Amino acid sequence: QVQLVESGGGLVQAGGSLRLSCAGSGRTFSSYTAGWFRQAPGKERDFVAAITYSGISTYGADSVKGRFTISRDNAKNTVYLQMNSLKPEDTAVYYCAAGPRATMTGGSPPYWGQGTQVTVSS
Repeated sequence: QVQLVESGGGLVQAGGSLRLSCAGSGRTFSSYTAGWFRQAPGKERDFVAAITYSGISTYGADSVKGRFTISRDNAKNTVYLQMNSLKPEDTAVYYCAAGPRATMTGGSPPYWGQGTQVTVSS
């Protein structure tokens, strides 16, 4: 079993930055790909980014490429999402997730965190 706990969300002005953290626990967490999804009000949950244990990263929508960076500290069992140049349209609940790599990009990882709210004001 894998448990995921997110932190780092909050309210920020447009153009600002936030760093989300996801602390994973459980014997198998370090072997899984981990990453982030987000869900804006009234919209479907979207894949944001994922990173394998070896550090290979994948990003979802073109809108986040160049602004968001995913990283991973395997010694701390923690995955990060650095978000820069934030826009109001980045406002969403951000969820950490973990699982086999194909499940991440396919939108169906088996393990999820509780979510953290990110609000970007204009």
